[in-house]
Amino acid sequence: MKRFLILLAVLVNSPALADSEVYGIDNSHTFASFTIRHVVSKTTGTFSDIKGKILIDRSDLSKSSVEAKINMMSVNTNHAKRDTHIRDKAEYLDVGKYTWMDFVSSKVLAMSNDEGIVTGNLTLHGVTREISFPFKVLGFGSDPWGGQRVGFEAHTAIKASDYGFGWASQPNGPVGNDIEITLLIEGVKEVLILKP
Repeated sequence: MKRFLILLAVLVNSPALADSEVYGIDNSHTFASFTIRHVVSKTTGTFSDIKGKILIDRSDLSKSSVEAKINMMSVNTNHAKRDTHIRDKAEYLDVGKYTWMDFVSSKVLAMSNDEGIVTGNLTLHGVTREISFPFKVLGFGSDPWGGQRVGFEAHTAIKASDYGFGWASQPNGPVGNDIEITLLIEGVKEVLILKP
């Protein structure tokens, strides 16, 4: 353990990570919302159980990265019967088999000091595909509890049929194929404490 802590201290103080900060995703202030066609209108919902880490370099966003997991059981469409249906049915989320959706970034393209495009692998329903989407850093600041926080907003869209959902490929089906996604993420800065 002592060797591990020494190695971690060396890594954190190395030139590659000197300007990087690590933020843990605050589950109670982070939301992933989605919108999808339902018959002739649209329905929306959120996933509220989100975990992960964000490594951010304020001086160069291209050196940043993110790993996040969304618990599919936390889906909420404001309709309990529908939530149970899409959670448990094999043709939908099938949470008993596919409980988590995972995203691991592979690169970040910096467009400015507070905007960029992140690319990485999204795993949903047992299928992994590479996606890219724009994001914006909403700001940094102190919270009422003595911590430091960062906020992000991101938008993307995926096709349900790309992730093995058979209903999505049916022409004129009651549920659409295109899923619009909005991410509102708040992170709390992690403080590394090394003990002798």
